[in-house]
Amino acid sequence: MTHEDAGHYAAKHSKDIKANPKVTEAVKRKASDEKISCAAAHKIAADLKVPPKAVGTAIDLIEYRITKCQLGLYGYGPQKKIVKPAEKVSSALEKAIYQGMANNRLACLTCWQIADGLHLSKMDVSAACEALDVKLCNCQLGAF
Repeated sequence: MTHEDAGHYAAKHSKDIKANPKVTEAVKRKASDEKISCAAAHKIAADLKVPPKAVGTAIDLIEYRITKCQLGLYGYGPQKKIVKPAEKVSSALEKAIYQGMANNRLACLTCWQIADGLHLSKMDVSAACEALDVKLCNCQLGAF
């Protein structure tokens, strides 16, 4: 969605889609000013044992915003994206990124798995993707 679509997040979903009421209540409790961080959304998913996408759907349906993407891609005020290209990418990280790609893109979940497997931060992996000009896709919360 573009910034012009801000505030119309429910429109991404079919009219038949309903949010889990427990998830919606948890989002409302954790949110501030109708915004919730990526990390808080993922914590709700883990605590309630639901997929992150279910939390993202609930967020969209109540027209809240997701902030502070853990990959640094969106939700950081006026500059939006804070991730910068890495100055150097190790061969192990480069190999993992290229091996994890599908359709010339790397999924959010795969970034997280690479970070975990190589004992790096999620932001380190997204910075490497920026340096390698690899686009990220399939946000676990459905933001992109």
